[in-house]
Amino acid sequence: MMTTADIAAPRQDPYHIGHGHGHGSLARGHGEGGPAPKRIIVGYGFWIFLLSDIVMFSAFFAAFAVLQGETAGGPSGKDLFDLRITAIETGCLLISSFMCGMASLAAEARRALWFHAAMAATFVFGAAFIYLEVREFWVLVEQGAGPTRSAFLSAFFTLVGCHGLHVTAGLLWLLTMMAQIFAKGFRPDILRRYLCFSLFWHALDIIWVALFTVVYLMGAGA
Repeated sequence: MMTTADIAAPRQDPYHIGHGHGHGSLARGHGEGGPAPKRIIVGYGFWIFLLSDIVMFSAFFAAFAVLQGETAGGPSGKDLFDLRITAIETGCLLISSFMCGMASLAAEARRALWFHAAMAATFVFGAAFIYLEVREFWVLVEQGAGPTRSAFLSAFFTLVGCHGLHVTAGLLWLLTMMAQIFAKGFRPDILRRYLCFSLFWHALDIIWVALFTVVYLMGAGA
């Protein structure tokens, strides 16, 4: 039998089925947990950025697939590509990705020395990749195979060059992360930024593997 005290007392909600606890949360209109934490918002926004980047590269891949035969009587990929140099580029980028993973383990263990050593190795191999790519572009332009020579070369320079610009931006971001952790330590907000950088760097490796296969391997064998 219910008493007057039972009626006056607020009902318990052990499974949190209701929209909030007390009048304060109802007045705010945010529900039980309030607005989403900043780390959730940042993570969600960064995944949207990565997906938009993948959509952009997909469009460039599609354009290259359509235009790879449009050489305008000029050289094709079979005439221009040196797979030995491209294989070295690929090795540099994959090793940099491995070292980035080692840096993530060091960050998780809060080992600053190992973190900076792994990040420095990531930078060195990433910079070597950019050097080889710029060298390749320079040689092609000197041979008269610049981006204005044909639609095929326009698509090639756009696709590969866009990836190279992303790697260059990643190298600058890498240096920024090293400086922040050196100055401020492994703070939670800085570790979230590093996680975003790590996702970005590994995504660039995945895109390069697809690019190496579609542009260089298939192009050299065409």
